[in-house]
Amino acid sequence: MYHDHDYYMKRAYQQALKGYNEGGCPIGGVLVDNDTGEILGEGHNALVQEGNPIIHGEMAAMRAAGRMPSRRNTTMYTTLSPCMMCAGTIAQFHIGRVVVGDTVNSEGNVAFLRDRGVEVIVLDDPECIALVQKFRAEKPDLWDEDWGGV
Repeated sequence: MYHDHDYYMKRAYQQALKGYNEGGCPIGGVLVDNDTGEILGEGHNALVQEGNPIIHGEMAAMRAAGRMPSRRNTTMYTTLSPCMMCAGTIAQFHIGRVVVGDTVNSEGNVAFLRDRGVEVIVLDDPECIALVQKFRAEKPDLWDEDWGGV
């Protein structure tokens, strides 16, 4: 099935914006079934909101999707290139494709994913890039905390 990458990335961006407006880190994720185009789960980084350092956008989308016999035939849309934790989870559960909204603010782990056979599509969406740039300028300490105290 053809996926409208712009549509799903806009959904992920809306999740990121929701997180930002709640005072948190602006990173959103959406998990999509490749055959039907159905959104299986979506969410945003909840470090601040839940006090939980492992609920990144991708993890929130996975949590919202819940149990599945297999995730091989899914695509993860994420507004920011995945950190190692999220990339490892994507690889662990054999998500076949990742569409990334922003590699400018963080290159993340695109090479790691590709080395493990994951198709990675980089959009470098201007809205995704601008939102994280704004957040990093406003809250550099929170950015560092979210990325493991870099």
